[in-house]
Amino acid sequence: MISRRAVLLGAGAACVHAVCAPRAVGAGAAGQVDAPGSAGAADAAGPPRAARQVNPAGVLTVSDVHVADYPTVQALRWMGDMISRESGGELSMRVYHSGQLGRENDTVDLARFGALDLVRINFASLNNTFPATQAMSLPYVFESTEHMRRSVDGVAGRSILEAFESRGLVGLAIYDSGARCFYNHLRAVSEPGDLKGLKIRVPPSDMFVSLVRRLGANPTPLSYGEIFSALQTKLIDGAENNWTTFQTSRHFEVARFWSQSEHSYSPEAVLMSKLRYQKLSGRQQELVRAAAAQSVSYMRTLWDSSEAASRAAVEKAGVRVIQVNRAAFQGAAAPILESYMKDPQLQRIYQEIRAVA
Repeated sequence: MISRRAVLLGAGAACVHAVCAPRAVGAGAAGQVDAPGSAGAADAAGPPRAARQVNPAGVLTVSDVHVADYPTVQALRWMGDMISRESGGELSMRVYHSGQLGRENDTVDLARFGALDLVRINFASLNNTFPATQAMSLPYVFESTEHMRRSVDGVAGRSILEAFESRGLVGLAIYDSGARCFYNHLRAVSEPGDLKGLKIRVPPSDMFVSLVRRLGANPTPLSYGEIFSALQTKLIDGAENNWTTFQTSRHFEVARFWSQSEHSYSPEAVLMSKLRYQKLSGRQQELVRAAAAQSVSYMRTLWDSSEAASRAAVEKAGVRVIQVNRAAFQGAAAPILESYMKDPQLQRIYQEIRAVA
């Protein structure tokens, strides 16, 4: 992984766009790297030689922790193809998937300091550092996927994207991440009380820690790439995420009980290093923004089909799907929502979200 310490100590200029040997994160990581502007050229041994040294000036490096065919990775490739095509090859994107450049939180810091150009990261992993993102990660703030998309496309989404700029990032787009639900390897969970005593992995978010604790479970913050082994070794009893991640990460092979809690629709952010963005010409900046915005509809089409296919695959594999008492879960989570409404900024964004329900 790129040396975060070197960047923070002022050696960033020497390692900007330097990419060291990749680290595959999570079970099923393909170890592939996409060539600039391509739709998936593979290099199982790691990044191309040039990428390990210094990236060409016109190549934008992008990081995602998900596997090669995950909807967000495919949407980033689509975005890169558009940028390459519309710029006549002047700009292109190299997409590093499967966590090859590190954990989500690490890559965000690298982007802030200019060692990475773009990152795709879930709002849940941004909650502590970028408080505005908390509004869209709150429990039961959205009623459906359609409600979430209206909010993302409206005033609330724009407010959150603009909030990133104050801390060295440019908010380009917001992608879907589906409804997050609980899953575990011990028992069926249909009521909040059924979670009591279970060790549940949560993203590094104070909000998710508080929510899971409020529901009676023991929250265990872990990076995404550590979940599979933690389930296998019984370090944790379960986790929470969407259908597509549950299937592509192979967590379903270990956790055989899925509870359709839909407690959060925490979406994904596509962020760009402000340092890199400011080095682009005005025309290039407009192109990057346009490509990111247009990639959203492509991503949503992929998401809808992948979510349905993933659910069908895990059900076929014998995973037991439990329909929960949604009212009970929502009632148990209500105090979390109320506590965050004390923040004027979050209350404003929350009202913008509810206005398009």
